[in-house]
Amino acid sequence: MLRALAVDDERPALEELLYLLRSDHRITSAEGATDAAGALRRITAALDPGADGEGGGLDVVFLDIHMAGLTGLDVARVLARFARPPLIVFVTAHEGFAVRAFDLKAVDYVLKPVRRERLAEAVRRVCDQVRAARDSRPPEGAPGSAPYPAAPAGSGPVQSSAAQIPVELGGVTRFIPIDSIAYVEAQGDYARLHTADGSHLVRVPLSALEERWAVHGFVRIHRSHLVALARIDELRLDAGATTVRVGTAELAVSRRHARQLRDLLMRHAGG
Repeated sequence: MLRALAVDDERPALEELLYLLRSDHRITSAEGATDAAGALRRITAALDPGADGEGGGLDVVFLDIHMAGLTGLDVARVLARFARPPLIVFVTAHEGFAVRAFDLKAVDYVLKPVRRERLAEAVRRVCDQVRAARDSRPPEGAPGSAPYPAAPAGSGPVQSSAAQIPVELGGVTRFIPIDSIAYVEAQGDYARLHTADGSHLVRVPLSALEERWAVHGFVRIHRSHLVALARIDELRLDAGATTVRVGTAELAVSRRHARQLRDLLMRHAGG
């Protein structure tokens, strides 16, 4: 049974979210806050060690992103410094912050207008995380026992989310493993992720993925393409033009990236 806080600076949106949360039998209490400062005060009070009575404590924060003053992302960064932070579900009208949200270890990312069944799925994911945390704690009274297992500062409850990217399709969020993506194609402010099973469009600029996915072995080969180094099957130089084959796709390599790519491939093969 979950104790929740909903945060949105638009009163009608907050009231609707609270109505949906309070209608869910898995939510024992749901309170609201209309700004980040008020939310942080409530969270700090709820997480105080003395808040063990009826209504005390907090399991999850349903957090809007665009708010006056501190944004929802700012609030999540503050919470990441807590030893035992509540779980976070972002509820927003904007698709473009999904990658940053999951970098902050959000459990889910729900788009507005919020549908009852979509919110119910987010609650289910939170329940699974809370149950796993409670099952893993030491027996009551044992040294080091606590409501949640201690986490290092800056970490969050869903460690696997950093290796996935959320993709919204028909109101359902799928989580695509980054290591299943062969290459990424720029399409304006969007990026198309190509996997063995097809492609997925996300509202994230290629430049943002280039920066975040360097640790996953992705390299820029052209202004329009980002490629997983391990997925390159062939490098070809023909009449001064460089291309790579990734599965069945043949992709051009710009002149400014060609030498760096050859060096990386040589080091990768040698390793």
